[in-house]
Amino acid sequence: MKIGLRTRLCGEYRSQHVGQTIVAMGWVQTRRDHGGVIFVDLRDYTGIVQVVFRPEVDADAHRAGDRLRNEYVIAVRGEVAPREEGNINPKLPTGEVEVLVRELEILNTAKPPPFDLNEPVDERIRMTYRYYDLRREAMQANFRLRSQAARIVREFLGGEKFVEIETPVLTRSMPEGARDYLVPSRVNVGQFYALPQSPQIFKQLLMIGGFDRYYQIVKCFRDEDLRGNRQPEFTQIDLELAFTRPDEVMELVDRLLARLFQESINVEVSLPIPRLTYQQAMKEYGTDAPDLRFGLKLVDLTDIVQGCEFKVFARAADAGGQIKAIRIPGGADMSRKELDDLTAFVAIYGAKGMAWVKRNPDGWQSPIAKFIAGDIQSAIEKQLELKEGDLAIFCADTAKVVAESLGNLRREIAKRRGLIPESAFEFVWVTEFPLFEPDEATGMATAVHHPFTSPVPEDLDKFGNSDILAIRAQAYDIVLNGVELGGGSIRIHDTGQQKRMLSLLGMSEDQAEEHFGFLLTALEHGAPPHGGIALGFDRIIMFLVGTDSIRDVIAFPKTQKAADLMMRAPAHVDDLQLRELGIRLRGV
Repeated sequence: MKIGLRTRLCGEYRSQHVGQTIVAMGWVQTRRDHGGVIFVDLRDYTGIVQVVFRPEVDADAHRAGDRLRNEYVIAVRGEVAPREEGNINPKLPTGEVEVLVRELEILNTAKPPPFDLNEPVDERIRMTYRYYDLRREAMQANFRLRSQAARIVREFLGGEKFVEIETPVLTRSMPEGARDYLVPSRVNVGQFYALPQSPQIFKQLLMIGGFDRYYQIVKCFRDEDLRGNRQPEFTQIDLELAFTRPDEVMELVDRLLARLFQESINVEVSLPIPRLTYQQAMKEYGTDAPDLRFGLKLVDLTDIVQGCEFKVFARAADAGGQIKAIRIPGGADMSRKELDDLTAFVAIYGAKGMAWVKRNPDGWQSPIAKFIAGDIQSAIEKQLELKEGDLAIFCADTAKVVAESLGNLRREIAKRRGLIPESAFEFVWVTEFPLFEPDEATGMATAVHHPFTSPVPEDLDKFGNSDILAIRAQAYDIVLNGVELGGGSIRIHDTGQQKRMLSLLGMSEDQAEEHFGFLLTALEHGAPPHGGIALGFDRIIMFLVGTDSIRDVIAFPKTQKAADLMMRAPAHVDDLQLRELGIRLRGV
């Protein structure tokens, strides 16, 4: 660069700099020619400063300025001057000054922009030209806040005597739930590494290694079908403690989140964060990730309506199912079309229908009213606390269908009726998850979290009998506004208990040794009690910056088909590379 180094950044110029000769650099945001005087808005990540090319100030610079186009990268040397009266822009921090250009250096030209940075554009186009999209002011702010958040996390955990340790990215494939991304080995032909779904095993080994407190902000990989705000590679705040219990882990994370939200966006998190058991969350909200920003709790009416004349309710109760309802205060004003739309909505989650009752001044208005006796109506009203002008919506089916239907319906109703307060942050811990759940496809027991989670001490006596689905885990999830931010548990540190856990998951002794022999051996060499948590860093940043898309907080994200539109990845490789790896493709 002939002109030299920058004096300061574009957004930093103020009236106190008037009279100074400076060097400014950046991108041409806009260029305007007003009667031979050329005005350029020069932009970098700090903002905009107006630079002016006047022929009477420097004719050569003025002629060069005529060549400028949007997104050219330039350097200018000139003097800071006050703007003429009437040209002051109070909307800009630099709006009282401008730079009178005496020298211009075009550092690089640019093709016409693929889209306007100030206008909405299709996300696929944004991802194809991601390097350009990142010039948006909002995107710059997102990633600078992300950087600040990472610094706050490191400072907090460092102050809590945690040691930051990097764990391997090339490891072995282990059954952890999702599919692994596999990496073929050239040196060991026919064998494969796997990219880690999490550092789970390594952080447990670090506890056995005596580090006591470990953390890292780490990239993880899962080859799973993508939906919503998931990415094949993601970042988590991973930590583990020795000689700990669930209360200590949760209290630590309470303070971490409180500091992170306070220092990054000046939001105070009320501590301690409330806690719900898994059973309570499912009973009242129909989900293990409840949104506490509004009411609309699920109310169980099974015992009240059992044996009533309304056959849908009676059949569900007799079959061991549930009948639950939601009360919508003031909801009697909903139209029939709105109710039909909600009926179609719950059908997405397997509900065969949806009953409703409007509590009018003269009693019930409902297609099911004639099938519900007066004393049962009164009992329902009492249980629901149903008042005049309210609406009750019912679902009768299996416990799973009722939970999913009403759990999602309460959020949909809250959105439609504006019941969710803006800028509210409602955290909650969900604890005591089941240790096992049945696999619908095989009928076998699977681990709800992972096979290294310890049962609650009170349920250890069930660990060897047939009632394993009743065992509770020392597991805990942290949820914000109905979104799971992370989950953790106390781990199994006893070799015999770990072998039993793997056996209950259907692994033979040989299979357990094949997949986890190194861990079983390590547990025999003085493993302390330990536990930890992994927090989704990308999801946390989404809340901090206030976006609904995880792709707005990942610099180079992938589509829902796990494709990188900018890099055109994944892509074919040439035959030589495949031969070196001992790989031959079939059917390609």
